[in-house]
Parts: sequence; structure tokens; C-alpha cells
Amino acid sequence: MDAREDRGQQDISGIYRMYSKEVYQYLYHFIGSREAAEDLTQEVFVRVIKSLHRFEERSSMRTWILNIAKHVAIDEYRKKRLQTIFAGTLLKLLPSSEGLPEKELQDKEERTHFENALLQLKPKYRNVIVLRGIREYTVKETAEILGCTEAKVKVDFHRAMKMVKETALHIYEKGDGVHEIS
Repeated sequence: MDAREDRGQQDISGIYRMYSKEVYQYLYHFIGSREAAEDLTQEVFVRVIKSLHRFEERSSMRTWILNIAKHVAIDEYRKKRLQTIFAGTLLKLLPSSEGLPEKELQDKEERTHFENALLQLKPKYRNVIVLRGIREYTVKETAEILGCTEAKVKVDFHRAMKMVKETALHIYEKGDGVHEIS
């Protein structure tokens, strides 16, 4: 290995160390499986290595890598469209309850309905919820990663949350009782 190849290996190792955890967390929130997120994180960095020569620095390295992660996640979603994806990852979006067992049971049911509703979203809406709602990226960062305007991020996030809430409420109403999902 010559000096240039050695330096390239060090650069790739540094990029991996710097961004792999963030990529993994993004993929985990999108997919809902640790094992799949680990595998897909590796896939992202294989694509990064193959495409690194095309990185033009029009955006930050972080934005570029997360954009690759977004495409890998969508590819995986398309492959597993009918399987459960993203189970158990939206607990942060719903208030946790402490205290009465009945309240805890009701909250758990609401979370389940919320998660099931989320499974019905198109990838573009799921992406905006993962980035804005779970990962807590700014509107600007989310727009850069998704390659759209800040206004579109705001509109899509609002629409996605409305769709999830309406669908979750509908699912819940079909169950054993009618309760408002907060």
C-alpha cells in the first residue's frame, strides 16, 4: 500500500468514526431493528466509499452521508413494505405516564395504535417524522438531508403528524372503545 492509499484509508476510517453512530441511530429509528440498522449502516458506508470521489462539498459531509442513509432506508422500506418496520420507536413522541396501571395500559395501547398508524405512512412522511420528531434536527437540517425547502419540511411534518393522529384514532375507535389520542 502506498502513502496515498494509506491516507485514503485513514480518511475513510475517520469519516466512519465521525458519522457511523448518527447514521446507525437514524436507520434504527427508521427501520426499528438493531440488526437491520447495523447491516444498513455498513451498506451506507460501502456507498460512501464508492461515491466519495464524487462528493463536491456543496453540502456538508454529514448532510451528504445522511442523504445516502435516507436512500438506503427507503430502499429497505421498499423491500420490506409489508413487514413491520419502525415498531416501538415513537415512544418519545407520546407522553409517558407514571402512576396508575390503567393509565399505563391506556398509554401503551395508544402508542401501539400510533405506531401502527405510522407504518401506513409513505416514506417521505416517515422520513420527516424521524428527522424532525425523533432525531430533533432543525427544519433547515431536515431540508438539506431530504433535498427540499424548509417550507416543504414544515408542511410535510404537519401533514404527517395529522395523518398519524387521524389513522391512530381510527384504529383505536375500531377497537374496544373510543378514546381521544393526545
